[in-house]
Amino acid sequence: MQKKESWFPEFKPYQGNLDTTPVQIDEYLPAGKSIVLGLQHAFAMFGATVLAPLLMGFDPNLTILITGIGTILFFLITGGRMPSYLGSSFAFIGAVAAATGYAGAGSNPNIALALGGTMVCGLIYAGIGLIVMKTGTRWIEKLMPPIVTGAIVMIIGLNLAPVTIKSVSASSFDTWMAVVTIICISVVAVFTRGMVRRLLLLLGLVAAYFIYFLMTNVMGFGTPINFSIISDAAWIGLPTLHSPVFNANAILLIAPVALILVAENLGHFKAVSGMTGKNLDPYMGRAFFADGICTSMSASVGGTGMTTYAENIGVMAVTKVYSTTIFVVAGLFAILLGLSPKFGAVISTIPVALLGGASIMVFGLITVAGAKIWIDNKIDFSKNSTLIIAAVSLIMGAGNFSLKIGIFDLGGIGTATLAAIVLNLFLNRGEDATSPVPARVDTESVTHP
Repeated sequence: MQKKESWFPEFKPYQGNLDTTPVQIDEYLPAGKSIVLGLQHAFAMFGATVLAPLLMGFDPNLTILITGIGTILFFLITGGRMPSYLGSSFAFIGAVAAATGYAGAGSNPNIALALGGTMVCGLIYAGIGLIVMKTGTRWIEKLMPPIVTGAIVMIIGLNLAPVTIKSVSASSFDTWMAVVTIICISVVAVFTRGMVRRLLLLLGLVAAYFIYFLMTNVMGFGTPINFSIISDAAWIGLPTLHSPVFNANAILLIAPVALILVAENLGHFKAVSGMTGKNLDPYMGRAFFADGICTSMSASVGGTGMTTYAENIGVMAVTKVYSTTIFVVAGLFAILLGLSPKFGAVISTIPVALLGGASIMVFGLITVAGAKIWIDNKIDFSKNSTLIIAAVSLIMGAGNFSLKIGIFDLGGIGTATLAAIVLNLFLNRGEDATSPVPARVDTESVTHP
């Protein structure tokens, strides 16, 4: 009789060489290395996790606090088998704006309506997770052969590219500083070894920050870093909480975002599966359920809806450290950040140009990971059906092509993902449904030349 799998894997210490051997999901590093790697993940999620609540009129500090709690809860619900950081989701922005009439400046006066709709959305998403846990992933495997998974992973990176480029295009100086950030990260990635290489994003950002400080605060170019916000901020402070209000119109506008989260996170989980070389499909139901529960939990106190983060998937792609325990550390950092306005003020001094430069690197790696899925699975691009699936979905994703069903906007990622799935079912009729587990996404050429 086969032994029933335990909820958590049997975590074991990492014994390999950091220069050549990936750190697997069920392995853990010493405390010191785990802390600095967790800090790097906290840096990776920070820009987007702060920006999303600002665009919806939510409290960024509260959102950061909740994402930390949510990430740890995600670890517990998934049994530590799915390495992911839960950050604030951009998929809710359009629906929240429509439901609350938010004009985009200051606090959202109708935040309670958004919270009620987001709570219901999370419960629907959690329900989908329970269905997947009960029925298994066979239907997902049929919908998601390598041609589709590769496209979805690439769509995520390409769809985020325009926003990232725009963020560093405010001035010529910002554009050049983004290039400097990319160079700093690249130097650490290529010309260092061991633990230093694993911290390429963190150390690259620190180096770029120092250069930016010299160029602006010392030499007078660009916009200088304003350090006064640090001295004005309190060391410890609890963010203001909010209660949801359940309004039928707001719920109808926001709840369908659950479908977008399913499409978005399918791509994220497939990317992680490809990078680790592990079949994570059996744990997708847990992950959907966890994300849904955390979204409802967040909205119950005033936070935004949540999703697994592409930024942190990019960090894993380049560091090759997949240990889920690292995300617990990242969650703890986020909690500290959310409870410390002063610490939040320090992080908020990082110029947009530097965060944008780091994002270019991260989102590019995600896009390359999708292409690697196609290569490793020997996708046949001599077939017209395969060409059409890839061509249509990629251009839809890169151009943010969005279908609207009544007042509901699928968004660029949701529309492109739906297109890839539907076109595959219609054009291939299942004949190309090869192994549902993409080949390992090897970033060796990026991190270990």
